Amino acid sequence: MFMGLYRFKPMPSGRMGIFWTLSGIKESAIIEFGCMGHNLYSGADLRRAGIYEGFGAPLYTTYIDETDISLGDTSRLDATIKQVIINDAPKVIFLQPSAVPEVIGTDLFAVANELQFDFPETRLIPIGHGSFAITQHKGVEEALLALSKTLPLDIALSDAPTYNIIGSCPDLFRYKADAVEITRLMEGAFGMDPCCILSSDTSISAIEKMGSAHVNLVIRREGIPAAQLLEKRFGTPYVVGRPYGIKGTNQWLEDVGNTLNRSQNKAFTNFETELVLEQIDQAYNTLEGNAWSYPQEAAISIGGHADVVKGVLDFATKEMPLKVGSCWCDCPEMGTDEIPYFSEKQWIPIVKNHDKGYLMFSGEALKWAGKNTSLQISNPDIGWRIHPYEPPFVGYRGAVNLVNLWVNEYALTH
Repeated sequence: MFMGLYRFKPMPSGRMGIFWTLSGIKESAIIEFGCMGHNLYSGADLRRAGIYEGFGAPLYTTYIDETDISLGDTSRLDATIKQVIINDAPKVIFLQPSAVPEVIGTDLFAVANELQFDFPETRLIPIGHGSFAITQHKGVEEALLALSKTLPLDIALSDAPTYNIIGSCPDLFRYKADAVEITRLMEGAFGMDPCCILSSDTSISAIEKMGSAHVNLVIRREGIPAAQLLEKRFGTPYVVGRPYGIKGTNQWLEDVGNTLNRSQNKAFTNFETELVLEQIDQAYNTLEGNAWSYPQEAAISIGGHADVVKGVLDFATKEMPLKVGSCWCDCPEMGTDEIPYFSEKQWIPIVKNHDKGYLMFSGEALKWAGKNTSLQISNPDIGWRIHPYEPPFVGYRGAVNLVNLWVNEYALTH
């Protein structure tokens, strides 16, 4: 079997999905048992995505040589754990194999069980996946499930209603801004504060308290198994979905309220709805007039995570006057008739030959094709994202942001 050739980055493995999901968790550290290359390069990418030393989990690699591989020696792991405890004193150390130990058969779970007796003050949690057998999205799912299974403590419901966000991870473009908008919606509509934002803005202490939340908000499908586990253990109901657009956000808030059996603050939702309608009114008329006169120019083509593509597409075509163009997702397991999975070979001609309408995809592909990179909706990224107050894509403010992007794209091409 031969590895395929890629013009762009190949689909990340499940190991990378796990790595990225764990990276934002404070009070923890990540030790990779293996070679150092992936960790170093991923650390640089994470810093560009706004996860850096002091914000999330410090990243360490044991490094391994030929002797470690041939003899199955794990002494470097022992030494690294000792040094990490001295340097950072984390509550939890996540242990992750690289591909080489996985291939040669190192049982990291057994090794962790043995080493735990030597480090009673720090919890050691081994998490796969060292092989290339699963995709990035499955890795995110496994990591969210493992966190929800191993860390939450037995705890009573919080006195004031709280919630968890499950699925805010740095592999999604503009993940921070979307999580901030969701917390704003929950505060405004229900007067609720978050317990845990898993996993982009959280800590071990917050994850331990997840069982005290009154509802879990699952904002990507990879978080459903974790929510099901928490429901079974703590009885916590959950809502699945990402709030896009005006009607979409109102419906999402209604679903949350019904799940909580809690009334919304209608003054907040009515004000936000009226404000958005006022802000996008002239832009809507411009886009609608163009769609009537030149319908081929009103087509929107989107590629990225299936949940993001679906949400943006519904807002664009059901609430706004845009038309459905070529739409695809980046995970083979998530493909449907409406939003199929496209490999690089399939989406390259779409991006390269796109000349009319709106194209929203990864920054890397948009730059390569000479398209408007401000319409980026997915990763791989091309810039730094350290600014924590970027406009979101979800919620009421996300609706205004998307319309603003579309009408400016129209202005650039007319």
